[in-house]
Amino acid sequence: MPKGVSYELKDGVAQIGLDDGKVNVMSTAMLGDIGAALDCAESDAEIVVLRSARPGIFSAGFDLKMFASGNAAGSLEMVRAGAELALRLMAFPHPTIGVLEGHAFPMGTFLLLACDVRLGARGPHRMGLNEVAIGIAPPSFAIELARSRLHPAWLSRTATLGEMYEPEEALTAGFLDRVVAPEAIDTTLEGTIAALRAMHKPSHAIAKKRLRQPAVDAMRLAIDRELTMAAYEASNRARTALAMPG
Repeated sequence: MPKGVSYELKDGVAQIGLDDGKVNVMSTAMLGDIGAALDCAESDAEIVVLRSARPGIFSAGFDLKMFASGNAAGSLEMVRAGAELALRLMAFPHPTIGVLEGHAFPMGTFLLLACDVRLGARGPHRMGLNEVAIGIAPPSFAIELARSRLHPAWLSRTATLGEMYEPEEALTAGFLDRVVAPEAIDTTLEGTIAALRAMHKPSHAIAKKRLRQPAVDAMRLAIDRELTMAAYEASNRARTALAMPG
């Protein structure tokens, strides 16, 4: 795999590691590299694990410098690549596990939301959809993804207020399935993998498709309707200037 994304296959488990040497910014290139790793996993693996190798950070999300550059075509390409990757994970035929051990800003959160099992380590890190706090309305594909996984009482706070959550609150909201002490995360991951190995994989794939098809269809519609150049430029004209976080 190219720099930024590692791929290791062992005993049917594909470990996709994120490490760009900084904060795992989800640039178009990084998203493409994750997609290439999923290509390998789809043909070679039985279970996929998505995890960051950077201490304290899963991903800083989309490249905000691209948004601020005024390059509408580049920004649209990046967002669409992220949307397609999240959609692919939602419908991925093999069981997927996302591991949170640090901050996950929106695109990182999208990838975790799309995984079948979301494990989190306790700590002072946060995840969520904070777009409105930086002058961006969450894209509709992301809202549909969040709608499919979050508890309804938390969805409005997440999408319209841009709240970010530490692991225990994220568990209550539906972002995560299990939260454990940091030193227990590897043992918990091993146990999760063992449980997934014992599962009937064809039934899993069918059940996932039946359960998620409405959300997948809604995400597909949102991507095709909203992530076009005409729609993207209209949205840019309507929103306020991007407020870069300090």
